[in-house]
Amino acid sequence: MSSKVLRVNQRKLRVLKVVSLVTLTLQNAVLGLSMRYACTRTGDKFLSSTAVFMAELVKLVTSLVLVYNEEGSGKRWLAVLHNNIIKQPMDTLKVCVPSLLYIIQNNLLYLSASHLDAATYQVTYQLKILTTALFAVTILKRTLLAQQWAALVLLALGVAMVQMTGASDTAVNNAQQNRLIGFAAAIGACILSGFAGIYFEKILKGSDISVWMRNVQLSFLSLPFGLITCYIKDMRAIIDNGFFHGYDWFIIYLVVLQASGGLMVAMVVKYADNILKGFATSLAIVISCVVSVYLFDFIVTLQFVLGAAMVIASVFLYSYSPKTKVIKSVTDPARELLLKV
Repeated sequence: MSSKVLRVNQRKLRVLKVVSLVTLTLQNAVLGLSMRYACTRTGDKFLSSTAVFMAELVKLVTSLVLVYNEEGSGKRWLAVLHNNIIKQPMDTLKVCVPSLLYIIQNNLLYLSASHLDAATYQVTYQLKILTTALFAVTILKRTLLAQQWAALVLLALGVAMVQMTGASDTAVNNAQQNRLIGFAAAIGACILSGFAGIYFEKILKGSDISVWMRNVQLSFLSLPFGLITCYIKDMRAIIDNGFFHGYDWFIIYLVVLQASGGLMVAMVVKYADNILKGFATSLAIVISCVVSVYLFDFIVTLQFVLGAAMVIASVFLYSYSPKTKVIKSVTDPARELLLKV
Protein backbone atom coordinates (compact mmCIF):
# COMPACT_ATOMS: atom_id res chain seq x y z
CA MET A 1 0.00 0.00 0.00
CA SER A 2 1.41 3.41 -1.01
CA SER A 3 2.06 6.11 1.55
CA LYS A 4 -0.56 8.32 -0.12
CA VAL A 5 -3.27 5.67 0.19
CA LEU A 6 -2.20 5.02 3.77
CA ARG A 7 -2.51 8.71 4.64
CA VAL A 8 -5.97 8.83 3.06
CA ASN A 9 -7.08 5.80 5.07
CA GLN A 10 -5.69 7.27 8.27
CA ARG A 11 -7.51 10.53 7.56
CA LYS A 12 -10.77 8.63 6.99
CA LEU A 13 -10.26 6.73 10.23
CA ARG A 14 -9.74 9.97 12.16
CA VAL A 15 -12.93 11.39 10.65
CA LEU A 16 -14.85 8.24 11.56
CA LYS A 17 -13.55 8.43 15.12
CA VAL A 18 -14.73 12.04 15.41
CA VAL A 19 -18.13 11.07 13.99
CA SER A 20 -18.26 8.18 16.49
CA LEU A 21 -17.44 10.52 19.35
CA VAL A 22 -20.16 12.99 18.34
CA THR A 23 -22.71 10.21 17.81
CA LEU A 24 -21.96 8.48 21.10
CA THR A 25 -22.04 11.77 23.00
CA LEU A 26 -25.33 12.94 21.51
CA GLN A 27 -26.93 9.55 21.98
CA ASN A 28 -25.94 9.51 25.66
CA ALA A 29 -26.95 13.11 26.39
CA VAL A 30 -29.95 13.82 24.19
CA LEU A 31 -32.02 10.81 25.29
CA GLY A 32 -31.85 11.72 28.98
CA LEU A 33 -32.65 15.37 28.32
CA SER A 34 -35.49 14.47 25.94
CA MET A 35 -37.04 12.03 28.40
CA ARG A 36 -36.85 14.63 31.16
CA TYR A 37 -38.50 17.27 28.99
CA ALA A 38 -41.22 14.88 27.77
CA CYS A 39 -42.07 13.81 31.32
CA THR A 40 -42.23 17.34 32.78
CA ARG A 41 -43.58 19.59 30.02
CA THR A 42 -47.03 21.15 30.27
CA GLY A 43 -50.03 19.91 28.32
CA ASP A 44 -51.53 16.47 27.84
CA LYS A 45 -49.28 13.79 29.32
CA PHE A 46 -48.39 10.83 27.15
CA LEU A 47 -48.33 7.34 28.61
CA SER A 48 -44.73 6.20 29.03
CA SER A 49 -45.76 2.54 28.88
CA THR A 50 -47.13 3.03 25.35
CA ALA A 51 -43.93 4.88 24.34
CA VAL A 52 -41.88 1.87 25.49
CA PHE A 53 -44.11 -0.45 23.44
CA MET A 54 -43.81 1.73 20.33
CA ALA A 55 -40.02 1.91 20.73
CA GLU A 56 -39.87 -1.89 20.72
CA LEU A 57 -42.03 -1.95 17.60
CA VAL A 58 -39.68 0.48 15.82
CA LYS A 59 -36.70 -1.57 16.99
CA LEU A 60 -38.26 -4.75 15.62
CA VAL A 61 -38.88 -3.17 12.20
CA THR A 62 -35.32 -1.81 12.13
CA SER A 63 -33.84 -5.19 13.06
CA LEU A 64 -35.93 -6.94 10.40
CA VAL A 65 -34.59 -4.53 7.79
CA LEU A 66 -31.01 -5.18 8.94
CA VAL A 67 -31.53 -8.96 8.76
CA TYR A 68 -32.94 -8.53 5.24
CA ASN A 69 -29.84 -6.53 4.35
CA GLU A 70 -27.67 -9.39 5.66
CA GLU A 71 -29.53 -12.06 3.68
CA GLY A 72 -29.83 -10.10 0.45
CA SER A 73 -33.14 -11.53 -0.79
CA GLY A 74 -36.71 -11.87 0.40
CA LYS A 75 -36.67 -15.67 0.08
CA ARG A 76 -33.55 -16.09 2.22
CA TRP A 77 -34.90 -13.49 4.67
CA LEU A 78 -38.14 -15.43 5.20
CA ALA A 79 -36.21 -18.69 5.49
CA VAL A 80 -33.85 -17.40 8.19
CA LEU A 81 -36.77 -15.93 10.16
CA HIS A 82 -38.65 -19.23 9.94
CA ASN A 83 -35.59 -21.30 10.89
CA ASN A 84 -34.58 -19.15 13.86
CA ILE A 85 -37.98 -18.26 15.32
CA ILE A 86 -40.57 -20.86 14.31
CA LYS A 87 -38.43 -24.02 14.02
CA GLN A 88 -36.44 -23.33 17.22
CA PRO A 89 -39.09 -22.42 19.80
CA MET A 90 -36.92 -23.31 22.83
CA ASP A 91 -34.08 -21.15 21.57
CA THR A 92 -36.51 -18.29 21.00
CA LEU A 93 -37.98 -18.72 24.48
CA LYS A 94 -34.51 -18.18 26.00
CA VAL A 95 -34.80 -14.58 24.87
CA CYS A 96 -38.02 -14.13 26.88
CA VAL A 97 -36.04 -13.30 30.01
CA PRO A 98 -34.16 -10.25 28.66
CA SER A 99 -37.25 -9.22 26.65
CA LEU A 100 -39.31 -8.89 29.82
CA LEU A 101 -36.46 -7.27 31.75
CA TYR A 102 -35.88 -4.60 29.10
CA ILE A 103 -39.57 -3.67 29.05
CA ILE A 104 -39.51 -3.20 32.83
CA GLN A 105 -36.17 -1.37 32.63
CA ASN A 106 -37.40 1.14 30.07
CA ASN A 107 -40.52 1.87 32.10
CA LEU A 108 -38.31 2.44 35.15
CA LEU A 109 -36.15 4.87 33.15
CA TYR A 110 -39.20 6.99 32.34
CA LEU A 111 -40.19 6.92 36.01
CA SER A 112 -36.69 7.96 37.02
CA ALA A 113 -36.60 10.77 34.44
CA SER A 114 -39.86 12.18 35.81
CA HIS A 115 -38.47 12.40 39.36
CA LEU A 116 -34.78 13.23 38.80
CA ASP A 117 -33.29 16.20 36.99
CA ALA A 118 -31.56 15.28 33.73
CA ALA A 119 -28.03 15.77 35.07
CA THR A 120 -28.57 13.62 38.18
CA TYR A 121 -30.36 11.01 36.07
CA GLN A 122 -27.42 10.89 33.64
CA VAL A 123 -24.87 10.44 36.44
CA THR A 124 -26.92 7.88 38.38
CA TYR A 125 -27.56 5.71 35.34
CA GLN A 126 -23.79 5.17 35.00
CA LEU A 127 -24.22 2.64 37.82
CA LYS A 128 -25.11 0.20 35.04
CA ILE A 129 -21.32 -0.17 34.64
CA LEU A 130 -21.16 -1.46 38.22
CA THR A 131 -24.11 -3.85 37.90
CA THR A 132 -22.87 -5.18 34.55
CA ALA A 133 -19.43 -5.84 36.02
CA LEU A 134 -20.84 -7.62 39.07
CA PHE A 135 -23.06 -9.87 36.96
CA ALA A 136 -20.14 -10.58 34.61
CA VAL A 137 -18.08 -11.75 37.57
CA THR A 138 -20.85 -13.89 39.09
CA ILE A 139 -22.45 -15.32 35.93
CA LEU A 140 -19.64 -15.39 33.36
CA LYS A 141 -16.86 -15.86 35.94
CA ARG A 142 -14.91 -12.89 34.56
CA THR A 143 -11.89 -11.57 36.44
CA LEU A 144 -11.51 -7.82 36.94
CA LEU A 145 -8.24 -5.98 37.46
CA ALA A 146 -7.57 -4.13 40.69
CA GLN A 147 -7.91 -0.81 38.86
CA GLN A 148 -11.36 -1.86 37.63
CA TRP A 149 -12.53 -2.69 41.14
CA ALA A 150 -11.17 0.69 42.27
CA ALA A 151 -13.08 2.35 39.43
CA LEU A 152 -16.31 0.65 40.51
CA VAL A 153 -15.86 1.85 44.09
CA LEU A 154 -15.14 5.37 42.83
CA LEU A 155 -18.24 5.19 40.64
CA ALA A 156 -20.48 4.19 43.56
CA LEU A 157 -19.05 6.95 45.78
CA GLY A 158 -19.52 9.54 43.03
CA VAL A 159 -23.15 8.61 42.46
CA ALA A 160 -23.79 8.63 46.22
CA MET A 161 -22.31 12.13 46.46
CA VAL A 162 -24.49 13.37 43.59
CA GLN A 163 -27.60 11.90 45.19
CA MET A 164 -26.84 13.56 48.54
CA THR A 165 -26.71 17.01 46.97
CA GLY A 166 -30.49 17.19 46.78
CA ALA A 167 -30.12 19.03 43.46
CA SER A 168 -33.27 19.72 41.49
CA ASP A 169 -34.61 21.81 38.66
CA THR A 170 -37.77 23.86 38.21
CA ALA A 171 -39.19 21.80 35.36
CA VAL A 172 -42.00 20.69 37.64
CA ASN A 173 -43.25 21.56 41.06
CA ASN A 174 -40.91 19.88 43.54
CA ALA A 175 -43.96 18.57 45.37
CA GLN A 176 -44.62 16.42 42.30
CA GLN A 177 -41.10 14.96 42.42
CA ASN A 178 -39.71 12.37 44.78
CA ARG A 179 -35.95 11.92 44.51
CA LEU A 180 -36.12 8.63 46.42
CA ILE A 181 -38.54 7.19 43.85
CA GLY A 182 -36.39 8.51 41.00
CA PHE A 183 -33.19 7.09 42.49
CA ALA A 184 -34.81 3.72 43.29
CA ALA A 185 -36.16 3.50 39.72
CA ALA A 186 -32.72 4.29 38.28
CA ILE A 187 -31.06 1.67 40.50
CA GLY A 188 -33.67 -0.89 39.47
CA ALA A 189 -33.07 -0.07 35.80
CA CYS A 190 -29.30 -0.44 36.29
CA ILE A 191 -29.71 -3.86 37.92
CA LEU A 192 -32.03 -5.08 35.17
CA SER A 193 -29.73 -3.63 32.48
CA GLY A 194 -26.68 -5.38 33.96
CA PHE A 195 -28.33 -8.77 34.35
CA ALA A 196 -30.13 -8.71 30.99
CA GLY A 197 -26.99 -7.56 29.17
CA ILE A 198 -24.85 -10.38 30.59
CA TYR A 199 -27.63 -12.96 30.07
CA PHE A 200 -28.02 -11.84 26.45
CA GLU A 201 -24.25 -11.98 25.91
CA LYS A 202 -24.21 -15.55 27.21
CA ILE A 203 -26.97 -16.47 24.74
CA LEU A 204 -25.10 -14.81 21.88
CA LYS A 205 -21.90 -16.68 22.65
CA GLY A 206 -23.75 -19.97 22.90
CA SER A 207 -25.05 -19.90 19.32
CA ASP A 208 -24.10 -18.90 15.80
CA ILE A 209 -27.15 -16.66 15.30
CA SER A 210 -26.29 -13.11 14.26
CA VAL A 211 -26.66 -10.14 16.60
CA TRP A 212 -29.37 -8.64 14.38
CA MET A 213 -31.35 -11.88 14.35
CA ARG A 214 -31.14 -12.05 18.12
CA ASN A 215 -32.46 -8.50 18.27
CA VAL A 216 -35.40 -9.54 16.07
CA GLN A 217 -36.19 -12.26 18.60
CA LEU A 218 -35.70 -9.82 21.47
CA SER A 219 -38.02 -7.15 20.09
CA PHE A 220 -40.56 -9.68 18.79
CA LEU A 221 -40.94 -11.18 22.26
CA SER A 222 -40.89 -7.75 23.92
CA LEU A 223 -44.08 -6.67 22.13
CA PRO A 224 -46.55 -8.89 24.06
CA PHE A 225 -44.78 -8.06 27.34
CA GLY A 226 -44.94 -4.37 26.48
CA LEU A 227 -48.63 -4.53 25.58
CA ILE A 228 -49.46 -6.37 28.80
CA THR A 229 -47.51 -3.73 30.75
CA CYS A 230 -49.50 -0.95 29.05
CA TYR A 231 -52.82 -2.38 30.17
CA ILE A 232 -51.66 -3.36 33.66
CA LYS A 233 -50.13 0.07 34.31
CA ASP A 234 -52.42 2.38 32.33
CA MET A 235 -55.57 0.44 31.39
CA ARG A 236 -58.02 3.09 32.66
CA ALA A 237 -56.15 5.93 30.94
CA ILE A 238 -55.95 3.97 27.66
CA ILE A 239 -59.67 3.15 27.76
CA ASP A 240 -60.63 6.75 28.60
CA ASN A 241 -58.20 8.67 26.38
CA GLY A 242 -56.80 6.22 23.83
CA PHE A 243 -53.45 4.50 23.33
CA PHE A 244 -51.78 7.54 21.74
CA HIS A 245 -53.13 10.22 24.05
CA GLY A 246 -50.60 13.06 24.46
CA TYR A 247 -48.57 12.04 21.41
CA ASP A 248 -47.16 14.73 19.15
CA TRP A 249 -44.07 15.09 16.96
CA PHE A 250 -41.79 15.33 19.99
CA ILE A 251 -43.04 12.04 21.46
CA ILE A 252 -42.69 10.38 18.05
CA TYR A 253 -39.11 11.69 17.92
CA LEU A 254 -38.49 10.36 21.45
CA VAL A 255 -39.80 6.90 20.51
CA VAL A 256 -37.57 6.75 17.42
CA LEU A 257 -34.59 8.07 19.40
CA GLN A 258 -35.03 5.45 22.11
CA ALA A 259 -35.47 2.66 19.58
CA SER A 260 -32.67 3.57 17.20
CA GLY A 261 -30.08 4.89 19.65
CA GLY A 262 -28.46 1.59 20.55
CA LEU A 263 -28.67 0.24 17.01
CA MET A 264 -27.19 3.42 15.59
CA VAL A 265 -24.28 3.45 18.04
CA ALA A 266 -23.59 -0.23 17.42
CA MET A 267 -23.00 0.58 13.76
CA VAL A 268 -20.26 3.10 14.53
CA VAL A 269 -18.77 1.79 17.77
CA LYS A 270 -16.26 -0.34 15.90
CA TYR A 271 -14.42 2.88 15.11
CA ALA A 272 -14.31 3.95 18.78
CA ASP A 273 -12.05 2.47 21.42
CA ASN A 274 -12.76 2.35 25.16
CA ILE A 275 -11.10 5.72 25.81
CA LEU A 276 -13.29 7.31 23.14
CA LYS A 277 -16.35 5.76 24.79
CA GLY A 278 -15.18 7.26 28.06
CA PHE A 279 -15.00 10.69 26.44
CA ALA A 280 -18.53 10.23 25.07
CA THR A 281 -19.96 9.31 28.47
CA SER A 282 -18.14 12.16 30.17
CA LEU A 283 -19.18 14.74 27.58
CA ALA A 284 -22.76 13.51 27.83
CA ILE A 285 -22.75 14.21 31.57
CA VAL A 286 -21.28 17.68 31.01
CA ILE A 287 -23.79 18.45 28.25
CA SER A 288 -26.68 17.30 30.46
CA CYS A 289 -25.50 19.61 33.25
CA VAL A 290 -25.04 22.64 30.99
CA VAL A 291 -28.31 22.20 29.11
CA SER A 292 -30.19 21.55 32.38
CA VAL A 293 -28.95 24.87 33.76
CA TYR A 294 -30.44 26.79 30.81
CA LEU A 295 -33.44 24.62 29.99
CA PHE A 296 -34.58 23.46 33.45
CA ASP A 297 -32.95 26.08 35.73
CA PHE A 298 -30.82 23.35 37.29
CA ILE A 299 -28.66 24.57 40.18
CA VAL A 300 -25.12 23.14 40.09
CA THR A 301 -23.50 22.72 43.50
CA LEU A 302 -19.88 22.03 44.36
CA GLN A 303 -20.84 18.64 45.78
CA PHE A 304 -22.60 17.73 42.53
CA VAL A 305 -19.54 18.77 40.49
CA LEU A 306 -17.24 16.67 42.70
CA GLY A 307 -19.54 13.64 42.49
CA ALA A 308 -19.90 13.94 38.71
CA ALA A 309 -16.11 14.31 38.39
CA MET A 310 -15.65 11.07 40.37
CA VAL A 311 -18.08 9.27 38.04
CA ILE A 312 -16.28 10.61 34.96
CA ALA A 313 -12.90 9.57 36.41
CA SER A 314 -14.23 6.10 37.19
CA VAL A 315 -15.36 5.64 33.57
CA PHE A 316 -11.86 6.43 32.30
CA LEU A 317 -10.19 4.29 34.98
CA TYR A 318 -12.42 1.30 34.23
CA SER A 319 -11.96 1.63 30.45
CA TYR A 320 -8.18 2.04 30.52
CA SER A 321 -6.25 -1.03 29.43
CA PRO A 322 -2.44 -1.18 29.79
CA LYS A 323 -0.78 -1.86 26.46
CA THR A 324 1.25 -4.71 27.90
CA LYS A 325 -1.83 -6.72 28.78
CA VAL A 326 -4.83 -8.01 26.91
CA ILE A 327 -7.92 -7.30 28.97
CA LYS A 328 -11.30 -8.68 28.15
CA SER A 329 -14.02 -6.09 28.59
CA VAL A 330 -17.05 -6.86 30.71
CA THR A 331 -19.27 -6.86 27.65
CA ASP A 332 -18.76 -6.52 23.96
CA PRO A 333 -19.40 -2.78 23.36
CA ALA A 334 -21.53 -3.42 20.28
CA ARG A 335 -23.73 -5.89 22.12
CA GLU A 336 -24.02 -3.69 25.19
CA LEU A 337 -25.06 -0.70 23.09
CA LEU A 338 -27.55 -2.79 21.13
CA LEU A 339 -29.39 -3.54 24.35
CA LYS A 340 -29.24 -0.14 26.01
CA VAL A 341 -32.18 2.21 26.49
